[in-house]
Formats: sequence, C-alpha cells, structure tokens
Amino acid sequence: MIIIKSENEIERMRKPNRVVAELLDYIGELVRPGVTTKELDVKAEAFIREKGGKPAFKGYHGFPATICASINEVVVHGIPGKRRLKEGDIIGVDLGVVMDGFYGDAARTFAVGKVDKASLKLMQVTEEALYKGIKQAVPGNRLYDISHAVQQHVEDAGFSVVRDFVGHGIGRQLHEDPQVPNYGLPHQGPKLVEGMAIAIEPMVNEGTWQVKVLEDGWTVVTADGKRSAHFENTIVITGSGPEILTRL
Repeated sequence: MIIIKSENEIERMRKPNRVVAELLDYIGELVRPGVTTKELDVKAEAFIREKGGKPAFKGYHGFPATICASINEVVVHGIPGKRRLKEGDIIGVDLGVVMDGFYGDAARTFAVGKVDKASLKLMQVTEEALYKGIKQAVPGNRLYDISHAVQQHVEDAGFSVVRDFVGHGIGRQLHEDPQVPNYGLPHQGPKLVEGMAIAIEPMVNEGTWQVKVLEDGWTVVTADGKRSAHFENTIVITGSGPEILTRL
C-alpha cells in the first residue's frame, strides 16, 4: 500500500533527509587513501547522534553498521571494517537517518584520489541516470517512467542496471511501497501523485547486471568482478515537480 504524505509529514521528513545530505558531504571530505571504512562508519554515527538523530541502518535486519561502504566491485551493503581505501578505488556510501519518527536515505559514490577514466564515466552516468529518473517523478506519470528513464540512460552509455535491488517508498518506515526498479517499460505501474515519497537509487555495473551475495549474507558484488556505482536521493512528488529532500 502506497502511503501518501501530508504537508506536515513531508515537513517532518525534511530534517532527517537534510542530515543525510550534510553527512554525505562530510564523508566526501573524509574519503581519501589510507582511511578505513570503519573510521568512516564511526564518524558517521557520531555525526548523526550529534544532530539528534539515530542511524537508520544499524541493527536493521541485523545490519551491524551505520553506513554501507561498497568498494569497487561491491554493489551495495558492504560492511565497514579494517579495509583501507586505496588510490584509484571508488566507494559507494549509502546511509539513513531517523528523526522524529521519519526516515531519510541517500547514497553517493566517491572517487578515492585519482581514478581511471572508466570509473569516472561509470560514476557520472549513474548520477546522471538518477536525475533522469527524478525528472520523471511528476504527478500523472507512471512509476515505471522513472525506471525506464534510468535504464535507457545507463544502457545507452554501455553499462547495465542491477535488477535484484531496487529503490523504494520511504516515510515512517525506511522501506515502504512502492518498489522502484531501475528498469522497466514506460507508462506502466502505479500512477504518481502528489505526496508520494520515494528513494530512487540506480545501481549501475560496468559489465553484467548480475550480482551475487557473499557469505556474510550482506555484501553484494558484481558477478563478473567489474566495478559498480550507486547514487540515491529521497524525493517527494509535489504539484510543481519533484522536491529532492537529500540535496543541500
């Protein structure tokens, strides 16, 4: 069931989503060769708590950390640990915040030092695909207009969209209806209406769209070992178009 948000509920969603945006900016400053993903995680949790929020991911279905830290071939749900970032890596950071009973959620992929042109292109296309999808989030369109816009941009660039993991509704729960795939036929799916809040999150692979989950039960990697990028924003659909809640 898709929950339509009232003006008051949208207002209450702005705060956790703003903290998410501020934190991703902060993490972008911390990402550099030599830093461990655990260090990023500790600083992220401290940042959220200082702002009066709680990490949305920590303990969610047993996830052990505040952020998902996904390096190179890791698509999503990488668990922070002792691994040190190296020059030329790319790292996807996904995180959520809960405040006053409402959730915020977003992800960015960062370059570690200087990265090769292929990785830069992968990141650029993924971020562009996110905004192509957001542009379709207007009243009267259908859900899969978003999905199709993402898929088309990604595949036109020679990359592939992950099919096993999708975007989602968001509000009083981290994951609500509807699911928001990054592929699909246009003019299909539920009609988009004012007050819908969704997290749109293209996960884009250099090679095959196929993925596998590692033995830890969380870490998702590309099936062919090639790189993956991930960008996500939480948006709300308004009469005047999509409002991005996780953008400063």
